[in-house]
Amino acid sequence: MNRATPDTSPGHLLDLTRLMPLAFEGADLTPLAQQMISRAQCNVDDAEAWLDLSTILMLQGSLEEGLAVQAQALQIRRAFQLKSATGAQAVRVLALMTPGDLMTNSPIGFLVEHSEVALAATYILPGEALPPELPEHDVLFVAISQSESTDPLLLRLAELLATWRRPVLNAPALIAQTHRAKAFGLLSDVPGLRIMSTAAVLRAQLEALAAGHLDVAAVLAGASFPVIVRPVDSHAGRALARMDCPRDLSEYLASTPGHDFFISPFADYRSTDGQFRKYRIVLVDGEPFAAHMAISGHWMIHYLNAGMTQSAAKREEEGQFLEQFATGFAARHQEALRAVHARLPLDYLVIDCGETQDGGLLVFELDPGAVVHSMDPADMFPSKPAAMRKIYAAFEAMLQRRARTGLNPA
Repeated sequence: MNRATPDTSPGHLLDLTRLMPLAFEGADLTPLAQQMISRAQCNVDDAEAWLDLSTILMLQGSLEEGLAVQAQALQIRRAFQLKSATGAQAVRVLALMTPGDLMTNSPIGFLVEHSEVALAATYILPGEALPPELPEHDVLFVAISQSESTDPLLLRLAELLATWRRPVLNAPALIAQTHRAKAFGLLSDVPGLRIMSTAAVLRAQLEALAAGHLDVAAVLAGASFPVIVRPVDSHAGRALARMDCPRDLSEYLASTPGHDFFISPFADYRSTDGQFRKYRIVLVDGEPFAAHMAISGHWMIHYLNAGMTQSAAKREEEGQFLEQFATGFAARHQEALRAVHARLPLDYLVIDCGETQDGGLLVFELDPGAVVHSMDPADMFPSKPAAMRKIYAAFEAMLQRRARTGLNPA
């Protein structure tokens, strides 16, 4: 996929929408980083340069350095214009964000990249009130994902936005409900849906499990080995591992830092051919759309490690999934997906899921901040562009509908 040379002129923000595709394609971002450093040296108040530099650093894997540069940018300014639009039907969207890594905020820019939408972002710092003046907007979109660190902010925003003068999409109180344990409480009794129970545990409890001094059922009711363990607030498979016995847990703790963890039962969701299939589904105003499907021989699937680009057979199956989604996957799980939206009525929600061996919907994670994009090369993934356009069109139509009401439904 060839993208136009990015505009790096002062006052212009590239943002994740333009920087991530470059990283996705394997481009060397170092020259861009040097340009941002040069801009900041010429004008230390060039907040866009600092913010883009922070994104580049995080895309390169330098998280701590990237967060420090991000903090520098936000000391200068909290509000940024991510996308302009001049059409008569253009909707002005304000995304509320908060400082953090690349998974802290929903990358809404991908959803409106080709739409008649003007997108601005304002960063809210933990412990601080909303700025007295916010950019003018027709719709406010809360782009902050749930995590232990953002929960207090989401709780505070729920109070501040309850009587907001404009429509609010993705109410913060609902985002907070995507927490793994809370989501289990919401959805565990939905017919045709399976979601694994999750318990928050301390390192000392895992050490007791590893030493045989504690049973799994003592921290996770009704469970036994194998289990899945991950650090709290980890995403994208970071330090996520399957434990088949106490010895596995002992080895895991020896190599994994952290004090707080999540533990869940392991669900074997292999298909009859021995392969695991993981689906990314998007609910826009409750309507389901297909984003992608990954196939792997390993249970821990992420699209980039599933070998989709190396296998024409996998890509063909994914293409069929995308093209036949409405009459296939969505039809099979229609009632379960309706129940998810009824119990967690977020305006925009991403669901990572699989299918149980008896044909049920197996929900892994609910996260409105997961990336939904069209970065894959169309010549290799010919079914992707049309599938992505459906999501983007539905998202823009929802923005248009909410903007016309002019009211906060809350």
